[in-house]
Amino acid sequence: MIFLPLRKVALFTVIFTVIFMSGCTEKEKTTFQQEKKEWLNIKPYGIYYEIFVRSFADSNSDGIGDLKGATQKLDYLADLGIEGIWLMPVQPSPSYHGYDVTDYIDIHPDYGSLADMKQFVAQAHKRDINVIIDLVINHTSNQHPWFQKALTGDAKYRDYYVWADENTNLLEKGEWGQQVWHGAEEKYEGIFWDGMPDLNFDSPAVRKEIKEIATFWLEEIGVNGFRLDAAKHIYSPSDSDQAEEKNHEWWREFRQELEQINPEVVLVGEVWDNATVVAPYLDGGLTSAFNFDLAEKILESVQAEKDVGIVSSLVRTREFFREISAGEYIDSTFITNHDMPRVMTEVKGNQDQAKMAASLLLTLPGNPFIYYGEETGLEGSKPDEEIREPFIWSNEQDVPEQTSWRALKHNKDFEKKAVEAQIEDPNSMYNHYRNMIQARRTEPALISGEIERAFTKQAGLVVFKRSTEKDSVLVLHNLTKENQSFSLHEKENGFSSLFYQSDDQVEIKKGRKTVKIMLPPYSTIILDEN
Repeated sequence: MIFLPLRKVALFTVIFTVIFMSGCTEKEKTTFQQEKKEWLNIKPYGIYYEIFVRSFADSNSDGIGDLKGATQKLDYLADLGIEGIWLMPVQPSPSYHGYDVTDYIDIHPDYGSLADMKQFVAQAHKRDINVIIDLVINHTSNQHPWFQKALTGDAKYRDYYVWADENTNLLEKGEWGQQVWHGAEEKYEGIFWDGMPDLNFDSPAVRKEIKEIATFWLEEIGVNGFRLDAAKHIYSPSDSDQAEEKNHEWWREFRQELEQINPEVVLVGEVWDNATVVAPYLDGGLTSAFNFDLAEKILESVQAEKDVGIVSSLVRTREFFREISAGEYIDSTFITNHDMPRVMTEVKGNQDQAKMAASLLLTLPGNPFIYYGEETGLEGSKPDEEIREPFIWSNEQDVPEQTSWRALKHNKDFEKKAVEAQIEDPNSMYNHYRNMIQARRTEPALISGEIERAFTKQAGLVVFKRSTEKDSVLVLHNLTKENQSFSLHEKENGFSSLFYQSDDQVEIKKGRKTVKIMLPPYSTIILDEN
């Protein structure tokens, strides 16, 4: 069976005729019937796309990606099925990455202007795409005017930062063994490095500044919310013996302030830790947090070609988070991001495994975040610059939108990695992502349904149910390079209507009391209830 290209206004579904003959079964006959089915947009759920502006698309041929270039590519994202965009830092900064800000209410000159940013947000909203931006408030750049004034002895701005006193252990190391205290004569805290001095959130003036900054982006620019960098490092154990509790209190205060401006504000936190540490941040504070544990399990499972506990772990975590947040949290799921080796590098170039990672991500609950270029199989490993290489648009290297701020090391094969080439290849990574996204966006249970353990089990498979009050589907993934033949558990025989398949060699045989399935290697099927 060959899946036809899917468009926003129509989804081609498959209607099956099953013939029963005197106690024997017959393989399903398949015919196509076009059914117009609009993509669903169920807020606050959505598929997000993380963009490093410098690497994405160039509008003025200077080799550096910019906001106008990103605006010109919004139709590409809309066609892919993206419902939200996370922009990595766009404010002025002395670094290429932007995580050391020098002005919180302006745009990096390489990227354009505030007017360009307003236009980007307006055009995204026109396409029903939310925009969230990185808000980096644990620290500033050491070149920020606040810190420069603090170094001169200005009492107001000195209070904006964290300084050592006579009781400070200046030899103390941070949680990953890094130096914490910096400076020649007077020591200041900078848990990431000396170019990023930490802000003092015990200062009412700092808290007021941060709220006003966030208000500016919500009211003046129109963003829908923020990805909150280093959310668990607002206070550090180096300067407070109640760091975690004070972090939770700050985020509750921050959320209460911003919800007065936009009750639907998105606050996605980077809390890179286990579920017991993440959970309290969801108690009236962050609306969501990135699920690093799940990302690790997805990658480990596709690499090992066996389930390492994806469903069982996720069910427990979601129950825990729902209890802590009174049911008001949404998981933010992903495979890799700008701080991690890319998927294709992690799986050593195995495209089948990379596709399976995408299939898992896009069928599990939560709001999936796709790092730019994952949908075209970009590669990259540490150092960070090599994880953030230019996106590839065309088979030709000199097209106007192609960024070139950094020489390519991992992705020189333009004819293979370019969107232009992948759109034409039905078996490409791009088309796999696009088909999976479109399947997700036409089934309510895949968008907002809860996950449930399935009764059907077999080594090499990941099987689970997704259910809302009205809809339920059974999702089956074959993680292995072998055909997998099995029967559905008797309690799941009602799931025998094929909603989606990633491989046209899938076989489903229905008997009077059995449903037998053969899944080809690295394939996915989604079954509806009859």
